[in-house]
Amino acid sequence: MDNATYATLTRQSGLLREMQTVANNIANISTTGFRGEGVVFAEHVAALGADHESLSMASAVGRHIRLEQGALTQTGGSLDFAIEGDGFFLIQTAEGEALTRAGHFMPNGQGELVNPDGQLLLDAGGAPVFIPPDARSITLATDGTLSADGQPLTVIGLWQPVDPNDLRHQTGVQFVADGGVGPAPPATLLQGFLEESNVNPVGQITRMIEVQRSYELGQSFLDKEDERMRSFLRTVGARS
Repeated sequence: MDNATYATLTRQSGLLREMQTVANNIANISTTGFRGEGVVFAEHVAALGADHESLSMASAVGRHIRLEQGALTQTGGSLDFAIEGDGFFLIQTAEGEALTRAGHFMPNGQGELVNPDGQLLLDAGGAPVFIPPDARSITLATDGTLSADGQPLTVIGLWQPVDPNDLRHQTGVQFVADGGVGPAPPATLLQGFLEESNVNPVGQITRMIEVQRSYELGQSFLDKEDERMRSFLRTVGARS
């Protein structure tokens, strides 16, 4: 197998990974708080010696999470929260703390705010958020102060990765930062709103078409190379 075929195979592998990523983005267009992803392509060049051209190989193992603001939808729910600006909610999962932009919460049996998966919402101090069971009204100020019947309870924390490049998808609409998290810059918290996915449907469908065409071109090259080798072997076999 020659160098051109090796290079094309690595490119095809990367394009397949990008197609899977784009398909996942499209599948989550309606997922609250979802963040679209993109594949990061890199080129690796290896020297093959003084009498040979260098070999260029494609790599697409990295992913980039898009952090652009998604549209806000008004729900009217007193425990539906949305962030207008940077930052994430911090939740406690079985695997540890995670970040999310999905702000639909509800009280559990102990009065603690949890997401639909039963994971605890944490406040600015990293403690669970408790709602008194007899509270008649819950209000959230734009600075994150959560109150019950006019009495402040706590401040909803906004967090971000210490290093933005550390942010990686854990599952669904949850993210983790291997380098740790810290307080996010001030942002506006809205009650009765949820943030939609930040995926651009038209952009993603356009990208899917581009990736598919690029993959088909690469496959056409591999098919022609395969036929060329077969033709060569038939010719050699006929002469021997």
